[in-house]
Amino acid sequence: MNNLEYYKVFYHVARLGNLTAAARELNISQPAVSQSIRQLETSVGAKLFVRASKGVRLTGEGELLYHYVAKGYGQIELGEQKIRQMLNLELGEIHIGASDMTLRFYLLPYLEQFHEKYPHIKVAVSNAPTPETLENLEQNKIDFGVVSTPFEKRDVLEAVNVREIEDVFVAGRKFIQYKNRMLDLQELENIPIIYLEGVTSTRSYMDSFLEKNKVQIRPEFELATSDMIVQFALRNLGVGCVVRDFAQEYLEDGRLFELRFNMIIPKRHFCVVTNPKYPVSAAARHLLDLFSPAMD
Repeated sequence: MNNLEYYKVFYHVARLGNLTAAARELNISQPAVSQSIRQLETSVGAKLFVRASKGVRLTGEGELLYHYVAKGYGQIELGEQKIRQMLNLELGEIHIGASDMTLRFYLLPYLEQFHEKYPHIKVAVSNAPTPETLENLEQNKIDFGVVSTPFEKRDVLEAVNVREIEDVFVAGRKFIQYKNRMLDLQELENIPIIYLEGVTSTRSYMDSFLEKNKVQIRPEFELATSDMIVQFALRNLGVGCVVRDFAQEYLEDGRLFELRFNMIIPKRHFCVVTNPKYPVSAAARHLLDLFSPAMD
């Protein structure tokens, strides 16, 4: 036995005041308990127990040592208890990196299902652009990320496609002349376009696609969110470029329609991205397992 084991035996003997009871609790023989106590007494240079009518009791030196050992052993037991709670999903945290779009159109139903099943697990979602999410994942600041393609591949990370998404151009009744027509992409150059501002995967993807097809767009409006693009399109302020999910409700009820082109805009994906370098928590693993059918 090492010194830590001696202290473990000492703790149980002192707490129970009986060698036989301590042996039973530790699942070892009584002679092994007696030997551990003798070894510890030799190590510290003091007598720790004296015989009592129904077992043993601590000496003054033993009382002093037990005062400190009990604190440490209590913390060890608490740590073991917390680990068991984490493994049983009674305790823990999950840190996820996601955008508004991936949270709303992919993650949210899974989070609802997970929270209903494991209400004591705290879930923190960091809302950040894809490059920042990937950086956080590389630095082990989050357990996993949910992002949309395209994004720069990083060798250390693993990405799995979980859902297709489709970029569309949508318009209201003012642009009815374009409905049910097969348009050339070049015609977009003569239409007031409503676009996302800044550097986003949606904006970058569409810019790249149109550039490859020699189409140059000068947006009439550049807005911060896709939801706002849809609202501008509903008010006939232009033709909005969004991921279909944002406009689906209005496409179904006829308030908006989708422009059709003689060249298909390739579909993109939502991806779950993980970092195999760092093991995820038990709670994060259970949440990832909910994604499994989509990740197969």
